Amino acid sequence: MFKFIGSVAAAAVIGLGASNLFINDVAACGGYGDWWNVKVEESKKAKDADVDEVADEGETKTSEEEKKPVVAEVKPKIQIAILLDTSGSMDGLIDQARTQLWKIVNEFATVKQAGLTPDVEVALYEYGNDGLPAAEGYLRMVVPLTTDLDKLSEELFALTTNGGSEFCGHVIKSAVEGLQWSSSSNDYKAVFIAGNEEFTQGQVAYLDSCKAAIEKGIVVNTIHCGDYETGVGQKWLHGAQLADGSYMAINSSTPVVHIASPHDEEIIKLGEELNETYVPYGKEGEEGATRQAEQDSNANGGGQGANVNRALSKKNHTYRNDAWDLVDALKEEKVKLEDLKKEDLPEELRDMTNEELKKHLDGVREKRAELTEKLNELEKKRNAHVAEKRREASEGGEETLDEAMIKAIREQAEKKKFKREEVKEEKKED
Repeated sequence: MFKFIGSVAAAAVIGLGASNLFINDVAACGGYGDWWNVKVEESKKAKDADVDEVADEGETKTSEEEKKPVVAEVKPKIQIAILLDTSGSMDGLIDQARTQLWKIVNEFATVKQAGLTPDVEVALYEYGNDGLPAAEGYLRMVVPLTTDLDKLSEELFALTTNGGSEFCGHVIKSAVEGLQWSSSSNDYKAVFIAGNEEFTQGQVAYLDSCKAAIEKGIVVNTIHCGDYETGVGQKWLHGAQLADGSYMAINSSTPVVHIASPHDEEIIKLGEELNETYVPYGKEGEEGATRQAEQDSNANGGGQGANVNRALSKKNHTYRNDAWDLVDALKEEKVKLEDLKKEDLPEELRDMTNEELKKHLDGVREKRAELTEKLNELEKKRNAHVAEKRREASEGGEETLDEAMIKAIREQAEKKKFKREEVKEEKKED
């Protein structure tokens, strides 16, 4: 009743127009009592409607969140360009690169950034060779940035040395501008240039090339094949300083020392067995499988150290062959089983149904996982043996290409938040 009187008073204050509206409203409800009940009911409905609206908004938000596309995590990248002097005096450098490629690559086997395993891409340039066009600075891109390490190894073994003028500034510029570098500042991007002549040769200034590199986030590491102080005088140190890199001096003629272990023969054997878990497919299948076998042979020729390191590389994520191996291609989602044509498969698999093929590939994948696990265990045992031998020897020795590169890679990649998970050493076995 008090609320009703208040309403009448308010209407009177507002004015005659408002009063008329109020009186008409009451009359339409059949009297004051009924009018009051109607207004109470309308008030309840309005409050319920507000609650429903809030609930609907919550449902809409939830629905919208569910509709948001799941963004795949972008893999970090490690990109390295190796620039090798192939002039007449560099046979030792090339041999070190050939035999130690797999050891260098193995450095990335357990590296992760924010829990994600990176894609590792390596490029190869040669420079300083008289057999290359003078108009192009006596240099060439041998292999662009690639994950196909067998192709890289194949091209390394095809390199020959031949006299020449070594234009460091020119080849650095070519690598910086000619390769498909990542645009992410979180990725590790580095150039490693090795040679033994003046860093200042050629019409392209090394100062400009090195500055252009670091502006793109590409570190330039310089490796002088010769005396440390001589390299400093020839501006190899300055080139590295301009692009936040490391300067190193190595003896390119020093034979790489391999510390053998009782587990090496079994490691090599399991590496060969891994080849049987690759299923060639498509137009690149046969070529890829042939190249894989050839690089096994090249590693054999490089001594037991190269052989062991290559076998261990095959078990790692860095050894990817999705361009020709069906197991890797399915894992990387490069192909779908149902989309494969019969002619893309090896002859012995063409008569299989999709179900039979899937079962076969599952078996191959399991076999690869089994061999990988065995190699992981042998690697731990091997590491323990080698560590013990090194402690016994306690020798420094002259640094070689692989040691120089690995040292720089570890320091620089760590600055990009790449963390290396050490392969734990088990108790040494005799």
